[in-house]
Amino acid sequence: MSWNSPADFFAMGGYGLYVWGSYAVTLLILAMEPWLAARRRERALRDALRATDMDTQS
Repeated sequence: MSWNSPADFFAMGGYGLYVWGSYAVTLLILAMEPWLAARRRERALRDALRATDMDTQS
């Protein structure tokens, strides 16, 4: 496949929406994963601290 202009490249022969949409979804997931992992870690640490505090207070 050859492209004569940048517009042809981004159109990808009529499949550009699917190709670039797939890239966008993939990049979104890759960007969200570290953020979500950090949130889960913070929540786990907070829960562990609460459990430790409850054990020492009893």
